[in-house]
Amino acid sequence: MKMSLTVGRALALLAASWLCASAAVGQGAGAAASASGAAVAPRSEVIDAARLLRDVEALAADEMQGRKTGTEGGAKARDYVVDAFRRCGLKPFGASYLQPFSFERGGKTYAGSNVVGYVEGKSKGAARRLVVSAHYDHVGVVRGEIYNGADDNASGVAALLAMAEYFGRHKPAHPIVFAAFDAEELGLQGSRWFVKSPPVDLKTVVAEVNMDMVSRSDRNELYAAGAHPYPFLKPYLDRVAAAAPVHLLEGHDDPKLGRGDWTLQSDHGAFHKAGIPFVYFGVEDHKDYHKPTDDFSNINREFFVRATETILSAVKLLDENLDAISASAAAAVKK
Repeated sequence: MKMSLTVGRALALLAASWLCASAAVGQGAGAAASASGAAVAPRSEVIDAARLLRDVEALAADEMQGRKTGTEGGAKARDYVVDAFRRCGLKPFGASYLQPFSFERGGKTYAGSNVVGYVEGKSKGAARRLVVSAHYDHVGVVRGEIYNGADDNASGVAALLAMAEYFGRHKPAHPIVFAAFDAEELGLQGSRWFVKSPPVDLKTVVAEVNMDMVSRSDRNELYAAGAHPYPFLKPYLDRVAAAAPVHLLEGHDDPKLGRGDWTLQSDHGAFHKAGIPFVYFGVEDHKDYHKPTDDFSNINREFFVRATETILSAVKLLDENLDAISASAAAAVKK
């Protein structure tokens, strides 16, 4: 049966309207699924994986403006970490979690602030302790583009907060200091200041664990550096690697590697220069390193959760064996 031109046009317009409405509904559902997907986290028996991802997403949000030291975005990130420390039940050294400092670089004076807190050990009078750290700053806005630094290093800070929360619920054998350093990107300024003006006697710091870029690896590989300059740490790292849910590799800590030697390339370097043994956890550079595409959407959630679990197991093992590690470090110095 033939249709009149008018009726045909009417039906065509009706069909087109229906198709557009269907597409809009589909797009809305897709957006909703994407938004809800941001809250979906791999299951973990030891950490709050959903919180871990929320922390990365918040710290790497555009409103943080790339978290550059001395900027409004950097201050927002600092306040976020302070609130998280309070939520985790960490104690401040004195009246505040903040450790302000200033420095000059390139003819400009910067004002930075570390965020530092601690959890008591089972033996409050313990003469030995660990420092666990991650830097919260990044490079800010470059030529009008926000560098969100999701992997570098919102991921390390989120892992730091996950561990602070864990040890707030499960008291360690020894006191643990948690430090979110500022101005790492400007020459390890925050960690250098911490070592120069420590809130505790540095002689009581047996080892330092630092995290910088721990959320991305296409090969499921996480590196642990530190066993080359401090061989007595290797048996502990070997034990962690044997049971790790990620492929934990040891390396990037030999001066013969040139730029491949990470010994002085993040905040653990300041501790190393002070003679304090370190373990640095991180991944190798990826295509979004120090680019505006280092966004939350590009992190590997499964890898990140398992990497955080792995680092937590290392911190637990070091804490449990801190007295033996201290003795080994002292013996190595005497040689």
